[in-house]
Amino acid sequence: MNRKPRILVVGSFVMDLIVSTRRFPQSGETVLGFDYRTATGGKGANQAVQAARLGADVTFVGKVGDDPFGKELAAAARASGVDVRHVSVTSDVSSAIGNVQLELEEGITSNRIIVVPGANMAITSEDVAFLREQVLEYDLVILQLEIPMEINVLVAGYAEARGVPVMLNSAPSAPLPPELLRSLCYISPNEHEAEDITGIPIRTETDIGRALEKLQAMGVDNAMITLGSRGAAYRSKDGRMLCSPALTGLDVKDPTAAGDSFVGAFCTAVTLGLPMEQVLQFANYTAALTVCRIGAQPSLPYLNEVTALMYSHGLPTAAFEALTSNHAKE
Repeated sequence: MNRKPRILVVGSFVMDLIVSTRRFPQSGETVLGFDYRTATGGKGANQAVQAARLGADVTFVGKVGDDPFGKELAAAARASGVDVRHVSVTSDVSSAIGNVQLELEEGITSNRIIVVPGANMAITSEDVAFLREQVLEYDLVILQLEIPMEINVLVAGYAEARGVPVMLNSAPSAPLPPELLRSLCYISPNEHEAEDITGIPIRTETDIGRALEKLQAMGVDNAMITLGSRGAAYRSKDGRMLCSPALTGLDVKDPTAAGDSFVGAFCTAVTLGLPMEQVLQFANYTAALTVCRIGAQPSLPYLNEVTALMYSHGLPTAAFEALTSNHAKE
């Protein structure tokens, strides 16, 4: 591809309210934390920002409330190079917020997240109707499950009818309509979401293979399961299965946006037509940088950071040099 990948993201904005503590509270218990901060996030916005920071030409469709969080969320995406002209504003409901709790104890970081979806669930069919024709302008569409399911079904149907591939990051976990699954080119649940969809607990490599096959049997051409510290597994429509290990020895500070980082990087690389081994490797290295930083969008790396990390591990990066990041980190 001689031009930047053109990616459409239809999804969510969320303002993350992040509290760090040494121990999660039990029911009815109060504990003291040691840090608080806000960070722009939302699965859709995170994936859009990550793809833009890696050099893709990204358009975002979503909705925010008419409030300070809404303005900040849209401005943050715009600052990373995302086209937010199709982000609408509602005065009927507030912007979405995410209550992120981080437990940092003895070098181990865990998280718990509660999302109040707010304006994300106010997206209507009228808000996305223009995509019936304009979806042709994009090389790939990314969807998640923090907006109304009927909007995902509608947009995926528009894309499928026009021959545009669709990636569904099936998070947070929810039942998936058969018509949505049949419209997908890619699906990327984590191991817990994959179990919810397929009914197969993900414990062994055999389980992973069975779950990937079942996802494909449900109508998706290419199935992927992200496995956290174990990396990712992918099965193509021709039945070829690949396992890509994650980096080890990382100083993990916050895993909140790791999955979104992986998906944004995967979609950027796959639109370049690269071998799948290289696509998965690029996505793993991008996510590795993300988990070593605090916050959702603030943790998402730029292209030059990812290629520098790959180069330091002796990996070739020439395939990505054609990507010109919208905003290379100074």
